[in-house]
Amino acid sequence: MNFLNKTVLKGIGLMLLGMSTVPFLDVFAKLLSEDYSVMQVTWTRFFFHACWLVPIILWQQVDWKRVPESLSLQFMRGLMLTLATLFFFAAIKSNPIPNALTLLFISPLVVAILSPSLLGERFDSLIGAGVVVGFIGVVVVLQPTGDEFKPSLLLAVVSGVCYALYIIFTKKLSFRAPPVLTLFYSAAVGMVIMLPLALLTWTAPDMKGVLLGAAMGFFAAASHFFIIKAFEFASASELSPFNYFEIVGAITLSYIIFGYIPNLQAVIGLFVIIGSGLFVSWRVMKNNGGQAEDKEKLIEPL
Repeated sequence: MNFLNKTVLKGIGLMLLGMSTVPFLDVFAKLLSEDYSVMQVTWTRFFFHACWLVPIILWQQVDWKRVPESLSLQFMRGLMLTLATLFFFAAIKSNPIPNALTLLFISPLVVAILSPSLLGERFDSLIGAGVVVGFIGVVVVLQPTGDEFKPSLLLAVVSGVCYALYIIFTKKLSFRAPPVLTLFYSAAVGMVIMLPLALLTWTAPDMKGVLLGAAMGFFAAASHFFIIKAFEFASASELSPFNYFEIVGAITLSYIIFGYIPNLQAVIGLFVIIGSGLFVSWRVMKNNGGQAEDKEKLIEPL
C-alpha cells in the first residue's frame, strides 16, 4: 500500500468521507423508528435512496432502461441487502447504533466461512483462528450474562449474516452496468420487497417524517457515491482498512444526539472484531490473489 501516492490518498480521502456520511443514515433511521414501524422506515430508506440516485443517473447519462443481467442473482443480492437493512434497523430501534454496528462487522468473518463452498475460495487454519477470535469479540459485545443484555441486539448478528450473503452474491455477479445503476437496482428490489410489509404497518408521515426520510435517502446515496468514486483512485485492498472508520462517526453522533457512551466491554469487543476482520480479509485476499477487487465498489454500507 503506497500512502505517498497522491492518487491513492485521494481514494482514501473519498472513502473516509463516505464512511463519515453513512452514520447519518443510521441516526435518521433510529429517529424515524420512534414514530414509524421498522418496515416502513426500511421501505422509506430504499425509496428515497432511489429518488436521489435518479439525478445522478441522468447526470451521468446512464442507459437506465437496460435489463440487468442474471436477474435471479440480482434479486437475491437485493433481497439480502434488504433483510440486512431491516434487521439492522430493528436492532438500532432499541439499542445503541455503535453496538449494533460492531456486530454487523462480523460479515467478513461469515464471508470467510461461506466462501469456500459458495465462491471456491481458500480457507486455512489462520483464517479459522481469526474467525474464532472475531466471534469471541461478538460474545464480549453482546454481554449475554450481563444485566444490560438485550435479546434484540441479536438482530444485528442476523443482519451481519445477511450482509455477508449480500457480499457473496455481489462477488458472484458479473457486472457490466455502471455502478450507480447497479445501486439503483438494489434500491428498487428493496422497495418492491418492503412495500407490502410497510403497508401493513403504515402510518401517514407528517412533514418531519418526510424530511427525515428524504435526509436518510440523501445520505445513503451520497455515501455510496463517495465510495464508488474512491475505488476510481485506489484498490479494494488499499481501501478496506478504512471501512471501519464508520464506527467513529457512529459513536460521535450517538454521543451528541442520544448521549451514548460505550462501556469498556463494548470497546474491547469492537477492537477484537475489527482486528480479526482486518486480518481475515487480508488473509483471504492473499490466498485468492485479490480476486474481484473491482466488485467491492458495488458493496453498499448499511
